[in-house]
Amino acid sequence: MAMVTFSDITAAAKRLAPFITTTPLLESERLNERLGGRLLVKAESLQKTGSFKFRGATNRISQLSADEKTTGVLAWSSGNHAQGVALAAKLHDTPATIVMPADAPHVKINNTRSYGAKVVLYDRYTESREEIGTQIARETGAVVVPPFDDPHIIAGQGTVGLEIANQAKQKGITLDDVAICLSGGGLSAGSAIALKELSSSTRLWVAEPEGFDDAGRSLRAGEHVRNEPGGKSICDALLQPTPGELTLPILNDYGAGGVNTSDDQVLMAMKTAFEEFKLVLEPGGAMALACALSGQLELKGKTVCVVATGGNVDQNVFETALSC
Repeated sequence: MAMVTFSDITAAAKRLAPFITTTPLLESERLNERLGGRLLVKAESLQKTGSFKFRGATNRISQLSADEKTTGVLAWSSGNHAQGVALAAKLHDTPATIVMPADAPHVKINNTRSYGAKVVLYDRYTESREEIGTQIARETGAVVVPPFDDPHIIAGQGTVGLEIANQAKQKGITLDDVAICLSGGGLSAGSAIALKELSSSTRLWVAEPEGFDDAGRSLRAGEHVRNEPGGKSICDALLQPTPGELTLPILNDYGAGGVNTSDDQVLMAMKTAFEEFKLVLEPGGAMALACALSGQLELKGKTVCVVATGGNVDQNVFETALSC
């Protein structure tokens, strides 16, 4: 197993500094009073491309050789990794091909194309994105940029945890818990490494949709557990069937726990994010906040940070959330 270290994350932070936005920790006194604890929101929805995924993609693509940049990159994604790879490729002057599900939110498909990437659509229920992408990479020689199971990706995403720890320290805050939305686990695994180094008393939680809590169940079982096929959730960014081969051992080593909640609670969290923090969140990006607001993650008497991972939401879904 390729290991990722804290020094890999600090090196990634220096590499990413010219490209990324340092996103804020937001707080609502009114919401804190209601919850009986202190809730901080790490607003990665304000990151370039509207998601933390830009961090890992940029860290990987910035380390390509000149020949690799000429050949280009290939990625598969439901949308946020797609946009991150597309923009990172554009900034590093390398062509990108992205395999995306045909039912991905239109805003994610359109944004990916707007950065200059070639988009190949597939049916997520009958086709394998990995097989399609691997075949394209074999034919073109493109470098595969995985969404999570890659040391460079994990290190790049781990800069979120690095920022959380440093920002909390600057505010004189000791964090009891950090909760992070999870699909494959790159962000949570990288952040676990950073938090263990800089905020060792902080517990890490991964937040998933009901029925798609493969990571939580895998952590409890100590081995990979898969979701049953055919399930659906509005959290399109969090539907990976099982955690990554690299990411799950990291989360196990750092003692991460799992929480999950319903789509209805996610819609309510999206509404709360807009009303209390003036943030536009997509369903998957609101999952950690939803777990905190619904009580799945205990806040009373504690200081908790949740990561709002993405804000790329179609208008009709956002309107549904606001009408809750």
